[in-house]
Amino acid sequence: MHPILFIVFLPLLAAIVGGFINKSAPSVVAKSITTGALFISCALSWPVFIGFWLGDSTATVVPVLQWMQSGDLAFDWALRVDTLTAVMLVVITTVSALVHLYSWGYMEEDPDQPRFFAYLSLFTFAMLMLVTADNLVQMFFGWEGVGLASYLLIGFWFKKPSANAAAIKAFVVNRVGDLGFMLGIFGTFLVFGTVSIPEILEAAPSMSGATIGFLGYRVATMDVLCILLFIGAMGKSAQLGLHTWLPDAMEGPTPVSALIHAATMVTAGVFMVCRLSPMFETAPVALGVVTFIGAATCIFAATVGTTQWDIKRVIAYSTCSQLGYMFFAAGVGAYGAAMFHLFTHAFFKALLFLGAGSVIHAMHHEQDMRYYGALRKEIPLTFWAMMAGTLAITGVGVLYVFGFAGFYSKDAILEAAFARGTEISMFAFWMGAIAALLTSFYSWRLMFLTFWGKPRWADSEHIQHAVHHGHDDPEDHNPAVQEDAGHDVTHAVPSPNYEAGTGGYHPHESPLSMLIPLGILSIGAVFAGFVFKDAFIDGADFWDGSIYFNENLIHALHNVPYWVKLTATFVMLIGLAIAWLAYIKDTTIPAKGAEQLGPIYRFFYNKWYFDELYHYLFIVPAFWLGRQFWKLGDVGTIDRFGPNGVAWVVEKGSVGAKKFQTGYLYSYALVMLLGLVAAVTWVLF
Repeated sequence: MHPILFIVFLPLLAAIVGGFINKSAPSVVAKSITTGALFISCALSWPVFIGFWLGDSTATVVPVLQWMQSGDLAFDWALRVDTLTAVMLVVITTVSALVHLYSWGYMEEDPDQPRFFAYLSLFTFAMLMLVTADNLVQMFFGWEGVGLASYLLIGFWFKKPSANAAAIKAFVVNRVGDLGFMLGIFGTFLVFGTVSIPEILEAAPSMSGATIGFLGYRVATMDVLCILLFIGAMGKSAQLGLHTWLPDAMEGPTPVSALIHAATMVTAGVFMVCRLSPMFETAPVALGVVTFIGAATCIFAATVGTTQWDIKRVIAYSTCSQLGYMFFAAGVGAYGAAMFHLFTHAFFKALLFLGAGSVIHAMHHEQDMRYYGALRKEIPLTFWAMMAGTLAITGVGVLYVFGFAGFYSKDAILEAAFARGTEISMFAFWMGAIAALLTSFYSWRLMFLTFWGKPRWADSEHIQHAVHHGHDDPEDHNPAVQEDAGHDVTHAVPSPNYEAGTGGYHPHESPLSMLIPLGILSIGAVFAGFVFKDAFIDGADFWDGSIYFNENLIHALHNVPYWVKLTATFVMLIGLAIAWLAYIKDTTIPAKGAEQLGPIYRFFYNKWYFDELYHYLFIVPAFWLGRQFWKLGDVGTIDRFGPNGVAWVVEKGSVGAKKFQTGYLYSYALVMLLGLVAAVTWVLF
């Protein structure tokens, strides 16, 4: 029996068992089952990946069952295992297994732990179904599965109105993207007569130059299909225009953020584009759209990230920006580089999110970085883990010597964009370079605000609550009002002689169940780029046809001018210098800069006003239209002439008929006589 069956279905089985157990048994039972299942899946996934990495494995399809046959539409439920799948398997199962383990400490006091762990496992199963799909319908099944699971996890603390609103927002925004994805699938079946991915990719080159009628025009068939499919990717991977759900997803528990932002939902769009890369290569206009949207998202999210104060939102916008890198890499034809950045990003982004959760845990669920400071000595293990993640995301390294994970993957993307040589690819290169500078700035800004400087804890309401009420306050056990769990009572006891700015609060390091995942992910953030760079970027044999591989582009990538190779490092150092100057050297600079930049700062801080734009463009008109249907249609027409109208006639008729019901015999005799006279008159005349 192929190990892929266990890899995919063990999380589903664990989710079902954990969900049914719920509160009927101690929570440790559900936690053990789900976590154990994910670690088994992870242990089975790595040998599959290593087999492809070493060249010992070949692509295979493992049938599960016959799914559907209706006329010309026929497809089976089968699991495709090739290099692209193997890469995603290790990303998904590794991060998910570590998130499960991390959640043992983070969610320790939550009363609904079995439900939470069941949702995590369900999420993982849905993503595994997506990446092992052999046909578009099966991919759509996994696609919608991660959408459902994200709704459940983002809204896990359903007693919080903000969590419910965020879950609904994620669900609705993704429905917009999914409409495009569905139309793309329908169109693909119409054109190719099949939903089998291998058959579609084999036939795609023959459709180059073909046209189709669309919205009254003759347009390139493959461009239309690929743009529709990409709209689906824009929703799932939070690209500009359909990105608004991603920052609000922070309302879910921090482990959820790590899973969504690093290994599952947001990577689905990138995976789909790379899986269908031979199809996209026949659609130059669509590739231009992918490149532009990716580059625009990259710079947009980076600008917003520089102004946010919530530690999780900074990392969330960082995710959005890094996804933009992946998409414009795919848009210029460097699909290997896109997948390489997806691979390295999974390690350092999961590390940063879980590290942020450890900080929040230590700071009594305070998320505002303005109330941090001087934490590196209080929580040293968390500090070094987040340092590794920061060095990775900012791309620290020495050319031809050694670099952290992002040094290799991000540089490869910028070099590929420059090597492509088109106008749109050069636009992507410069946007990516500026975004790299901003990434360095906001990443080091986060580190300096959190771990350096003087303590600013005393100004936090959360810290004051911890100091004055301790851990035994009943609110600490209400998941609707807290973001973390597992606090130690000792850190909330004020000391008679405490350092200024601390308020007598004593942060403490996270439990071992939270620190072990941080340590493992740190290894990936440090070494993943160096170890796998050759296979992902140069490995035509490694990919073995699972993605489109442009050897000419890769050759040009390695021969770009030397200044291009140094661009990412140069801008990284500039971002670091600015952050150091503003948050270490002279801490008055940020306030002065915000005041002087005024409208620009507010524009970035308010996320380019996308939420406000959508509010007035879609929500207000929708509410107005709904009120018109309600007042004029429902109440004014249906109720008035329907139930209410009939009821009025019956009521008034009853009032009239009641007058004949006097109870006197002579009244009834008179009515009978009049009726008899009327009947005789009608018969005779």
